[in-house]
Amino acid sequence: MTSHQTSQTMKPATAAKKLGVYLEATPEEFRKGAVSRDALRALQADPPAWLLELRRNGPHPRPVVAAKLGISISGLARGGITEALTTEQIEALKQESPEWLQTERATQADVRKEAARIKKKNAERAEPRHPDLARSA
Repeated sequence: MTSHQTSQTMKPATAAKKLGVYLEATPEEFRKGAVSRDALRALQADPPAWLLELRRNGPHPRPVVAAKLGISISGLARGGITEALTTEQIEALKQESPEWLQTERATQADVRKEAARIKKKNAERAEPRHPDLARSA
């Protein structure tokens, strides 16, 4: 019995997500066919001009927009941002700094502080309480 090595493929939407780009802005040939893992690795290793341009100027998908604004994806929705934005639009939002964006950034900062506190607490719990007992084990 011989095994046949078949190349695994993914939908264009999955590949776009892995590349961090907005699917609707990709070239039609990318959107129309399946993307093999080898093709994805090639795009990541040596991005073509269209991919570099999308990463630089957008339009960017919501996870990228949220990260560039320093807020959560839910925060984007609460702020009324439901579509992809270009880098220029993101920079304009940062300059404008509307109240909702300030609120969402503060919320995100609180979430990060709480996550750091929990991580530290868990690390302290994992440490042995009696160093002498830990050495003898």
